[in-house]
Amino acid sequence: MSGWGWGSLFGGGGSGGGARSRDAPKNAILGLRSTLEMLSKREKHLQNQMDDQDVIARKNVNTNKAMAKAALRRKKNYEHQLEQTSAQMLTVEREISSIETANINKETLDAMKHAQQAMKKIHGGLTIDVVDQTMEDLREQHAIGDEIAEALTQGSTNDLDETELDEELAELQQEELDNKMLRTGTVPVSDQVQRLPNVGTGEREYRPLHDQSETYAYTRVVKGKQQRVEEDDEEEELRKLQAEMAM
Repeated sequence: MSGWGWGSLFGGGGSGGGARSRDAPKNAILGLRSTLEMLSKREKHLQNQMDDQDVIARKNVNTNKAMAKAALRRKKNYEHQLEQTSAQMLTVEREISSIETANINKETLDAMKHAQQAMKKIHGGLTIDVVDQTMEDLREQHAIGDEIAEALTQGSTNDLDETELDEELAELQQEELDNKMLRTGTVPVSDQVQRLPNVGTGEREYRPLHDQSETYAYTRVVKGKQQRVEEDDEEEELRKLQAEMAM
């Protein structure tokens, strides 16, 4: 370790420039890890030396006290060196962690700076006034588009005579009503028909309240039913007369 120094580890004192400065954290971490590996090997070696001296001391504790005492003295020396090595390892590990944290902080700060520059470049030509004016222009263009669409659709539909449409609608309603009565033979309740006497003939006519134009259809159907009933009565009376004559 005699030729190794902190200055050379961090790349100080020489020419380099930007590339060397950027690689300084990485090179420092690599150097520290190499040192940590060397200290770890030394720690194991000192531990083995201590174990060997302990074996020698135990072996000669009763037969050769001088040798046992010398072995214990060497063991104490190795133990002291081991304590120093362990402390050095803790220091190196702490420095590695510090550099890694500092490097992460730097990278994070650089990334934030790049993001800030990018946002500044994006927002360089944008202001609140510009945004408001742009939105106002868009609203005006939408309004112009709506007016153009409305102008294009004007005159596309022909003006129809409402009276003619009403008459055609009434005819359709009358046809539907006639078809319904022919199918059922009854007057629909929903039509609200009012039965009124006919002064001239004594017959009753069905006259719808909502539309006088439908009176004829109701009267025609009801008269037809009454005529069929009268014909059935006449045939029944004729059959009775024939039966009496046969007797």
